[in-house]
Amino acid sequence: MAAGCGSWARLWSLLALAALVGLGAEAKNSEDVRCKCICPPYKDHSGNIYNKNVSQKDCDCLHVVEPMPVPGPDVEAYCLRCECKYEERSSVTIKVTIIIYLSILGLLLLYMVYLTLVEPILKRRLFGHSQLIQSDEDIGDHQPFANAHDVLARSRSRANVLNKVEYAQQRWKLQVQEQRKSVFDRHVVLS
Repeated sequence: MAAGCGSWARLWSLLALAALVGLGAEAKNSEDVRCKCICPPYKDHSGNIYNKNVSQKDCDCLHVVEPMPVPGPDVEAYCLRCECKYEERSSVTIKVTIIIYLSILGLLLLYMVYLTLVEPILKRRLFGHSQLIQSDEDIGDHQPFANAHDVLARSRSRANVLNKVEYAQQRWKLQVQEQRKSVFDRHVVLS
């Protein structure tokens, strides 16, 4: 499983690197800059928004608004009412942000699949079909950690991280169970 996770991580890093190289090679294209003119209603003409890819010095009504909706003598009055703004964006930054977001989403999805499908199979294979936590009747009041020694022996013999985490989890569950008995049955608070 560790080899599979390593290959997935390498695949994601290669995809991200390829995307960044591809994005870095692009020059600033004409879609990253534009002049946007917002013209309100004028006489019998309705308001409109005009966009055009022009340089910053040409960002005015005369260069952006095409076709001009008013006849020659009214052009100046119409253009004085229009508000033109030069806008610039970085499509490379947008693309990189989306790639990072999708990568994180993909990793979380893979982790969810691991937790729902692979982890239960690994637990069954490592610990068999027996339960590590016994019922209240089997544990008894005097031996709250009856099977903890067996779990410790297993984790030492296999010596992998999953067994150690499983042992710590089982020990914690047994401690909580003993504290519940003490508080609710014997009405004694452990310190």
